[in-house]
Amino acid sequence: MELEIEHLTKSYGAKTALNGISLRIGEGIHGLLGPNGAGKTTLMRLLATLLEPSSGTAAIGGVPLRDKAQIRRMVGYLPQEFAVYPGMSVLEAMDYLALLSGMRNRAERRRRIDALLEQVNLTEQRRTKVKALSGGMKRRLGVAQAMVHEPQLLIVDEPTAGLDPEERIRFRQLLNRFSEGRIVLLSTHVVEDVESTCEQMTVLHRGELRYHGRTGELTAAAAGRIWTAEMERGQWERERERFPVLSAVPEGAGMRIRILADEQPYAGAQPAVPTIEDAYLYLMRKEAGVR
Repeated sequence: MELEIEHLTKSYGAKTALNGISLRIGEGIHGLLGPNGAGKTTLMRLLATLLEPSSGTAAIGGVPLRDKAQIRRMVGYLPQEFAVYPGMSVLEAMDYLALLSGMRNRAERRRRIDALLEQVNLTEQRRTKVKALSGGMKRRLGVAQAMVHEPQLLIVDEPTAGLDPEERIRFRQLLNRFSEGRIVLLSTHVVEDVESTCEQMTVLHRGELRYHGRTGELTAAAAGRIWTAEMERGQWERERERFPVLSAVPEGAGMRIRILADEQPYAGAQPAVPTIEDAYLYLMRKEAGVR
């Protein structure tokens, strides 16, 4: 199973939301990162056949996007704003959405729904009206409905928004299991989700492809540019604008800071091992021409 994208472009009048993207994505979990307006949602909606491309092509397992009926049987999609019929119970909503996904066998639907509700920890809420669910529960319901017909490509947009740390861990484990033999495209602002689950990742910026490859290779690009230092609060207030600060944590009477710099920024500053978040911020500043 492979997702192939060739020169995919989407324009709205004079504005180009996605500009000639070409990439190939194989089985497993693939991270999709980029600031607001980068083109991530446009790309996901194109792959889910909710938008028509202005030019270019894409195919999932050899099936082109223009074959909408077949593609929709192959794709599961959780948008950032997931809404479902509030007057239905969780079980009713899942059954209805499974029918819309083409699952005609009632016994098979029930088996699949029961298993998914267990996996997303919603079994006890199966009779609860959707409108009575918390934000995190609704997000988990969205994840379950996207998976119900066992799609070959699962697209999830900000799936851990509103989930507590324990739920995020549970969700990442669920994605790992589901991705065997399938493609999962994970778009998120929670860089920890990418670092914890994605071997490969893509970064978009202003509608263009800025990085596509192994997660570890992006991290390696920031090596030698991440520093940690301790300083008194007074010094911190005076010098905080000199270098890009990635984090600043109070520590006793002073501050421990994490800095992006090509060379040692302060006497006593120590080199640090970069994280994915460090590498992503380095890439974004590089793209913006900021040093």
